[in-house]
Amino acid sequence: MTAPSPSSSPPPAEAVTPLVRGVAVLTALTEAGGTLSASALERSTGLARSTVDRITATLARMGYVRLDGRDAVLTPRVMELGNAYLSALRLPSLLDGEADALADELDESVSLAVADRDGIRFIHQATRRRAMSVSFRIGDLLPAERTAPGPLFAAEWTDADWSAWHTRRAADPTDAGFPAVPPRTPTAPTDFESRAAQARQNGWSLDDQLIEPGLVAVSAPVRAPVRASAPTSAPTSASARIACVASVVSHTSRHTAADLRETLLPRLRTTVAAMERRLREAAPPEPGPTPAGLATWTTASKHELGRDFVESLARGLTVLTAFGEGRSSLTLTDVAKATGLARATARRALITYEHLGLMAAEDRRFTLTPRVLSLGYPPLSRTTLAHLAAPHLRALADRLHEPTALAVLVPGTDPAEIQYVAVAAAGRVLTVDITVGTRLPATRTALGRALLHAAPHGYALADEELESGLRSIAVPVRDRTGHPVAALNVATHAARRTLDNFLTEVLPHLRATADHIQSDLHLASRFTHVPLA
Repeated sequence: MTAPSPSSSPPPAEAVTPLVRGVAVLTALTEAGGTLSASALERSTGLARSTVDRITATLARMGYVRLDGRDAVLTPRVMELGNAYLSALRLPSLLDGEADALADELDESVSLAVADRDGIRFIHQATRRRAMSVSFRIGDLLPAERTAPGPLFAAEWTDADWSAWHTRRAADPTDAGFPAVPPRTPTAPTDFESRAAQARQNGWSLDDQLIEPGLVAVSAPVRAPVRASAPTSAPTSASARIACVASVVSHTSRHTAADLRETLLPRLRTTVAAMERRLREAAPPEPGPTPAGLATWTTASKHELGRDFVESLARGLTVLTAFGEGRSSLTLTDVAKATGLARATARRALITYEHLGLMAAEDRRFTLTPRVLSLGYPPLSRTTLAHLAAPHLRALADRLHEPTALAVLVPGTDPAEIQYVAVAAAGRVLTVDITVGTRLPATRTALGRALLHAAPHGYALADEELESGLRSIAVPVRDRTGHPVAALNVATHAARRTLDNFLTEVLPHLRATADHIQSDLHLASRFTHVPLA
């Protein structure tokens, strides 16, 4: 199934105009790195200021953006849209283990990419943490002709696909439509068609500094079985469709392009074979739970916020969350049932998404396209736990008028130590002043005890043990598996709050904040690695 190209013509009569505008706002925020002022959104989208304000207010109500003064800031909650696509696709969940193992073995970055019209989008990145490292993110869109995976996908293009590529190249000579890459230079290679033919013949492809000087990559296609009804039969020819392309990415101070081909391509091909075997042997997925109560929630939000809440935008965005693992291809009836929306409402949203290139339709069934990843995913796919927690710490400190902090255990320390990775100060004359990076003995702090002795719904106290007058309470923050990876605390002077006051007035807010941080962490880490600091 080929994803439709987003049309530059006016939307069809049945399209939902507020949904078109909301997608434009999310796309603009994504391309700007996650933050834009209202005036900048007005300029970049061409929408009226009042329209921008209503859309951002609606997105804030949905938890997709945070309004910070005059700025709209993407939040991890918006990643549920891209997660719906990646869950439905299944490839990251099935193949990330092999990609990560290869990256560890070679000590090089390894990526998985899928085709998005005449471009590619990354769906998994196993990167090396070096001073000089690859900075592409999950969801980033790159022009096919400037990548190693591109020729492999182009080897399967039709005449119509090539015509669309030539049209795009002529209309965008500097690759301005691809903000993830540097502008194309006048001396950029123009032999993409011959590279595609060579890739078809070789079964692999190279990027020899096509994106920017120093960057090299070698790629091989991961092919899916032709027939899902024969899961144990191996593909017998190149006629099996390319599910994704795996790449090893490096730089010329470590490998030349020729060296990648000669020394690393054989190991890449071994991993690709394992990936293809994994695809053949994978059992059909069990459908996960569908969203619940969304239509009711949007109606209640409209009643509460009035015209500042654009209900048709909110309802339209919920349609994307109807998809997921075991729900990769849905009918109109399926979508309406999953979201609780009327069939007419769901149908108009699907028509809108098909026009925008976010949805593909075939035989009355709809699937998400990789372009869904353009709705907020890239700038958040390289976030850290400290960055996720920062706005929640600030809100808690402002609410309680006490300083808050997030800390993690320092690996390999004996006796155990904690390190502060995020802090939010309080506007008091007498206050706790501990900066990011500070290390303290774990057993003498509430933060350390919450991590060392974490129990379900547990908390830890430290009463004037580290310093006279310093009183602290902490709770753990857990990852998707339930393992405590950090701890959150509120600290005060003993003269301001008693221990009973900590338990009755501070602990409920502390737990609620930890829940918010955990929710963001679980969304952000569904298909990405979230470093602690």
